[in-house]
Amino acid sequence: MNESDDAAAPAAPSGEHRDRVIQVHDPGPMRALAHPLRLRILGLLRVEGPQSVGALAQATGAASGSVSYHLATLAKHGFVVPAPELERDGRERWWKAAHEMTTSQSAEFLDDPDRREADEAMRRAVLDLYHRELLQALDAELDLEPEWVAASDSSDGGAQLTLDEFRELNADLEAVRDKWWARGRQPREGTRAVRWITHTFPRTLS
Repeated sequence: MNESDDAAAPAAPSGEHRDRVIQVHDPGPMRALAHPLRLRILGLLRVEGPQSVGALAQATGAASGSVSYHLATLAKHGFVVPAPELERDGRERWWKAAHEMTTSQSAEFLDDPDRREADEAMRRAVLDLYHRELLQALDAELDLEPEWVAASDSSDGGAQLTLDEFRELNADLEAVRDKWWARGRQPREGTRAVRWITHTFPRTLS
């Protein structure tokens, strides 16, 4: 599992980007991310850059005290760090994301009930966030230019693959993500924020 942007965790970027990734192994950090508001806060800091507590409260609709509490929890587990260099008058704290992406290797936890439970809770929270984000994107289409709506895509697929082919599929998707992730890190003329969400998994047929 790997999560960028709205915080959460599909495969981590390779090569030069790996130092920008935090990999979670322990239940504490996983449980910290198994909370929708913390995921939202972390995602905003990763996508929008450093922000004040007040700005995060306005963006999430949460009270400033609640935002401060959840920031402290995220900081405890290394997901965010203070940004005092951005504080103009000292009356409100600023925070920034410590990394650009979170990853976990769920296969490591299959024989460890405590870590498996925490990992599953985190992944369920992330999937719920993805679902809400996709519905928000659908609602927002009425305010988009038709050409941007036409360029959007939502699809799925399936195939009969060997384990090696399944790994190759994931490597291909990772290469695509890496290419566009690297190209689109900074706003440029004519650009707007674009989001992609991919999942691959062995299908269980009932």
